[in-house]
Amino acid sequence: MTDHASPLERTVRLMADNEEIRDVLIRYAMAIDARDWRSLHDVFTADGVANYGELAGVHEGPDAVGQACHQALSGLDASQHLITNITVSHNDDGSASTVCYFHAQHYLVDPNGGNTYVIAGTYRDRLTRTDAGWRISYRTLETTWTDGNSGIFGLAQARLAEREAND
Repeated sequence: MTDHASPLERTVRLMADNEEIRDVLIRYAMAIDARDWRSLHDVFTADGVANYGELAGVHEGPDAVGQACHQALSGLDASQHLITNITVSHNDDGSASTVCYFHAQHYLVDPNGGNTYVIAGTYRDRLTRTDAGWRISYRTLETTWTDGNSGIFGLAQARLAEREAND
């Protein structure tokens, strides 16, 4: 944006940026639920970091983020990550910061019962405008609450390991 842009032009640019930023956050959720790890290159910068804390650690770059998500999710029957309450702030250095809520439902039929595990919390992101558009440069996941059978992740990892051993 140039300094000589009109107030209307600045407002329109800001609105377009905010919409593109919200789209990046939603594309992340859609990519991981579709197990489309390559699409994470359209979400993160080349050196982008996802800090999943105690759930899955810290991973740098879209491939490493995709591998972490693959390990956590690919053995499940399904997952659904919902993103809501998105706020966008623009920083003086040209980057943007977002805060949004997430509700992540994970599903795997467990013969012992308890087929679901829900994680709810907040993503705090820093985004950078690249030549390809806005991308997440740093994501932090903060868990607010969980509910259900966390044991389905152990079953999912065993299932995934069996699949990969047979390939």
